[in-house]
Amino acid sequence: MTGTRQPVLSVRELNVDYGTGDGAVHALRDIDLTLHRGEVLGLAGESGSGKSTLAYAVTRLLAPPGVITGGDVLYHPREGAPLDILALTPAELRAFRWQELSIVFQGAMNSLNPVHTVRSQLTDVLKAHRPGMTRPERDTKAAELLALVGISADRLAAYPHQLSGGMRQRVMIAMALALDPEVVIMDEPTTALDVVMQRQILRQLVRLREELGFSVVFITHDISLLVEFSDRVAIMYGGRVVEEATAGALYRDARHPYSHGLLHSFPALHGPRRELSGIPGSPPHLTAMPSGCAFHPRCPKAFEPCAVRVPFLGHPEGEEERTVACWLHHDHDHDH
Repeated sequence: MTGTRQPVLSVRELNVDYGTGDGAVHALRDIDLTLHRGEVLGLAGESGSGKSTLAYAVTRLLAPPGVITGGDVLYHPREGAPLDILALTPAELRAFRWQELSIVFQGAMNSLNPVHTVRSQLTDVLKAHRPGMTRPERDTKAAELLALVGISADRLAAYPHQLSGGMRQRVMIAMALALDPEVVIMDEPTTALDVVMQRQILRQLVRLREELGFSVVFITHDISLLVEFSDRVAIMYGGRVVEEATAGALYRDARHPYSHGLLHSFPALHGPRRELSGIPGSPPHLTAMPSGCAFHPRCPKAFEPCAVRVPFLGHPEGEEERTVACWLHHDHDHDH
């Protein structure tokens, strides 16, 4: 791992609701996560588990009726005191986004403006945030950014429709890196691309992370991608983190039955053929969450406390590098 274990982003007890009052839906509950400097933190879970909501809450891009109802999101600069992202004014937020923290959205390859060239879209970011740059300097920087993501400078004059899906996606990644941010959040950035292109873009991203030293939160429902490209992985279900561990530890020995189900729902490329088990049932709807552990109606190992009590996210005995929210691994006779 390239991280020095210094935190760069820490989320504490984050809660998000959609709507207010009695009709409010709890989309995120008590999220605790730390992103360390220089690492790739993967975030996995089925649709509706809260992954994108978390990305939008952290970046303050949550659209109404989404409301942050509690918790802290702290950004730790290389020097100076931590910054409370949730307390930034609109002007401070504008300066902070893209410069310290940037985001590549889901379906990003359709986020480019169809009537502007690649050059004008890359240089607009620089014009807004680096007013001291001259036009030739902006053009040079735009060409450098494209080179970073493996696109030749002659494509600067192209319009988005003249680029393939993979190229447009890489232009969006170049844009996210334009101001040398410390943190890049990628929300399912490769979903619409074929598998070969996905891996190509992610390899490029990992190489850039090593070159430029930024940290990545990589959100996807494809856990096989996360295991391959992340340093640590957090698994979400029903608006909570249910397990967090290093990618290797999670792959070798997932402790939460949901993590285990996710890992066993895609075929192994090597070794003996095994039956795919998958996960029975469907994810819960946020308006009708089960009591106790949200996963218990689908869990093959559910037992007496699971339907009644929400398990806490804690370390299983002897495992300081892993946290899991499951009564199989905690003493359920005691309250936490």
